[in-house]
Amino acid sequence: MANLTPKQALSLAQDKKATYVDLKFMDFIGIWQHFSIPLDELTEEVFEEGLGFDGSSIRGWQAINASDMLVMPDASTAVIDPFMAEPTLSIICNIVDPITKEPYSRDPRNIAIKAEKYLKSTGIGDVAYFGPEPEFFIFDEVRYDSGVNHSFYKVDSGEGQWNTGREEAGGNLGYKPRYKEGYFPVAPTDSQQDIRTEMCRVMESVGIKVERQHHEVATAGQAEIDIRFDSLVRCADQLQWFKYVIKNVARRHGKTVTFMPKPLYGDNGSGMHTHQSIWKNGKPLFAGDGYAGLSELAMWYIGGVLKHGPALAALCNPSTNSYKRLVPGFEAPINLAYSARNRSASIRIPMYSPSPKAKRIEFRTPDPSCNGYIAFAAQLMAGLDGIENKINPGQPLDKDIYGLSPEELKDIPKMPGSLDEALEALRKDHKFLLKGDVFTEDVIETWIQYKYDKEVTPVRSRPHPMEFALYFDM
Repeated sequence: MANLTPKQALSLAQDKKATYVDLKFMDFIGIWQHFSIPLDELTEEVFEEGLGFDGSSIRGWQAINASDMLVMPDASTAVIDPFMAEPTLSIICNIVDPITKEPYSRDPRNIAIKAEKYLKSTGIGDVAYFGPEPEFFIFDEVRYDSGVNHSFYKVDSGEGQWNTGREEAGGNLGYKPRYKEGYFPVAPTDSQQDIRTEMCRVMESVGIKVERQHHEVATAGQAEIDIRFDSLVRCADQLQWFKYVIKNVARRHGKTVTFMPKPLYGDNGSGMHTHQSIWKNGKPLFAGDGYAGLSELAMWYIGGVLKHGPALAALCNPSTNSYKRLVPGFEAPINLAYSARNRSASIRIPMYSPSPKAKRIEFRTPDPSCNGYIAFAAQLMAGLDGIENKINPGQPLDKDIYGLSPEELKDIPKMPGSLDEALEALRKDHKFLLKGDVFTEDVIETWIQYKYDKEVTPVRSRPHPMEFALYFDM
């Protein structure tokens, strides 16, 4: 992304012969929203004054009696949208209260901006770098429905191991990744190399630097594309472009993508390992002469993330489906521990490079159903709390956690086992998020209530197909 000024954004639109401008912004829960205007409606004044819209129609936002909001286009994010038939300038926006002109407290991007400002205000560092590794599934078809007397879902993929016996047009040629063996055979078993490469090329067209792409562990089109780290807000912006690009490229090919953490039973789910570090004056602060080459400051950061891990789960693993992934046996890190190289720990210290610039931590618990602005901000605030209070993370756990006995595991803290458990952890432990007014009590309360009302209760109150298999003949 080119970091343009308003004048440069308008020049870009003219150079590319754009006729429309698409204004994108993040809803409270984590899905991009948008509306479009003719190019001649976008002036330099709009970048200062904003454009009005109805905030009451956005999930978790304003009540109907206080619905007017303003979108404020951020010129630095302007790019040409790669999917619209009409040449269109796309700009990410912030949300502002039209009366007070103050940034809206429930705007996720504003929360991320405040987290960056808080880091600078502490004097600890001046930039927090984040690098997510989102995993996802590419399916050929998805069908689902739920009613008073029925409930079902079905996903399908030509790569699905369950289709080895299916009659297919032209004959079933096999070459379908075995369960837990999708990491990472060559073609023809990996049938989606070209579609992933196309996704990468389109990402590059909107300014995202791709580092690698590959098939992931699960059968049926599980994939991972890694993008280069960037500062917190810019990385969250890129994560939204990432999801947008992947879904739309898949659609071009008659396929569909999900970032659900656990769409398949009995095979690996999708995580979003999140690399992070703090720098100051161009120098990495996580490099030192301690454990795994980390500084004392980095160890305190780890201490903060581990201490607040259960509360972070409500924001970094924010769906009921998230906790279908966070179970033993599928490489998901459910134990709150840290280690060098050990991928079964919730925090890993990558050891690929001896360079101080490469020194970082990798929080492996988050999944791609999260709202990147909120999840990254929360992780930074937990780490900063660890630094400010010099929280000792304890001893590293360099053994294979999954191979430990129950006696050895009993003293290792664990991630919540359900979304409602995570929400209760957040309710009890969120003061660290309130520093610098980054999160507010209103944001925390609204998040918890929304999740209970719209997700936990609807899922909990409906019969499950497995219950029929277990109990129908009782």
